[in-house]
Amino acid sequence: MKVLLLKDVYKLGHAGDVKKVADGYGRNYLLPKRLAIEATAGNRAVIEQMKVSSQRRSDREKADAEGLSKQLEGATLSFARKSGEHDHLFGSVTSGDIADALASQGFTVDRRKIQLDEPLKNLGEFAVAIKLHRDITATVKVVVAKEAE
Repeated sequence: MKVLLLKDVYKLGHAGDVKKVADGYGRNYLLPKRLAIEATAGNRAVIEQMKVSSQRRSDREKADAEGLSKQLEGATLSFARKSGEHDHLFGSVTSGDIADALASQGFTVDRRKIQLDEPLKNLGEFAVAIKLHRDITATVKVVVAKEAE
């Protein structure tokens, strides 16, 4: 079965792509959740219209992401946390903490776009990637320091 993706689907494709999928996957998952429509001859005009609008929207989002990426490249975030022996933190610095710190500096970044495999639990300096667009990733410097006693 061929479907036109209306939204980005993880490990399948991006909005506007025409993909061949298993019949059951398309019928039972993609179509009911309105993630895709069937790519039939009658839908060809709709498909072309959606591809054009999707490309325009993607270009606009990419331009916005590039501008934000240039602003974020120089950003440094500092966190003071209590720590024990061997510079191991009692708490941690999470993607939510990083998003809040960026918001306080005037940047609006969704915490889910912050590429943090696991929370930062040690003191030091870290480079944290932020995926702003599927093609654009910015890096922010995060400094975790010992809280003053």
